[in-house]
Amino acid sequence: MSEPEKDKRTTKFELVQAVYNELGGFSKKEAADLVDQIFELMKETLGRGEMIKISGFGNFVLRDKRQRQGRNPQTGEPILISSRRVLTFKPSQLLKEDLNPGASAAALAALGRKR
Repeated sequence: MSEPEKDKRTTKFELVQAVYNELGGFSKKEAADLVDQIFELMKETLGRGEMIKISGFGNFVLRDKRQRQGRNPQTGEPILISSRRVLTFKPSQLLKEDLNPGASAAALAALGRKR
């Protein structure tokens, strides 16, 4: 039996380290401030209901979901699901190609349409 695969995540700390190591010219504190500022700017932009488009990477899009009828999966009782905003990410074609080397453009386009 093989070992369980380690949970692979990149943390904010690792992003700060990457900025510090890759770009140089910044102290670790300045690299941390830079990463924090980018995330804060993204939160503010999304909070205003605006889309974030990062060329070659993808789009962060807010969608409003209406109130709707649902069911409690344990009891089967009907419940009312409140309206809310959801954040979706749509990867760019370039990112899809980078993540799926060797896949045909038609196959990647079909992946995009299924969502």
